[in-house]
Amino acid sequence: MKIFDTLLGRTKPVKANLDALFALPGASITLESALTVVGSGSAGVCVSPGAARSFEDAWSELKTLVTPENTSSEPKVVTDSFDYRWIVLDAPDLDSLVTNAHMVNSTLQEAGWGPQLLCSVFGFKVKDSSGGLTPGTSIYLVYLFKRGTFYPFVPIAKEKRDNEVEMRIKAILGEDIPIESDLTKWFPLWDLPVKAG
Repeated sequence: MKIFDTLLGRTKPVKANLDALFALPGASITLESALTVVGSGSAGVCVSPGAARSFEDAWSELKTLVTPENTSSEPKVVTDSFDYRWIVLDAPDLDSLVTNAHMVNSTLQEAGWGPQLLCSVFGFKVKDSSGGLTPGTSIYLVYLFKRGTFYPFVPIAKEKRDNEVEMRIKAILGEDIPIESDLTKWFPLWDLPVKAG
């Protein structure tokens, strides 16, 4: 089978390594010391459209698993303009946020939603200008579920992004988290329901 995949240009998708999410708190320390970027306390897990009933069943289970001790507010489901569902999470610290995002991904995967899981997004913001960036700039770290990798997304205006800062972040975090090497997979995520500021 591998020879046919090679001849036909097909590649097997990388198995999701959800444990890579647990590298984020360490990466955030690197990001803060290099660019004075801090976590916003907000994250989201994106799911492509599927059967409404089975999602509601999984959502009922998720609401019981995300405990008040680990959150700043109740998780909520937001449907964006492309009909993708976002499970939006808030937590007082990045460790709790990562734990909750990991739990949401795992629960949905176990409920048969693995093929519909797209990404998890974590919000950050620039605290001050000492790292050379504009204070208040929104920065997102995106985990691609099917690739097992991260990429930075830095929107700076309506449908405009700062590729230079994204490349700086890639270089800074390359040792801390698995960064997506195929830049064509660095999809822009406009109008995210995840707050960064």
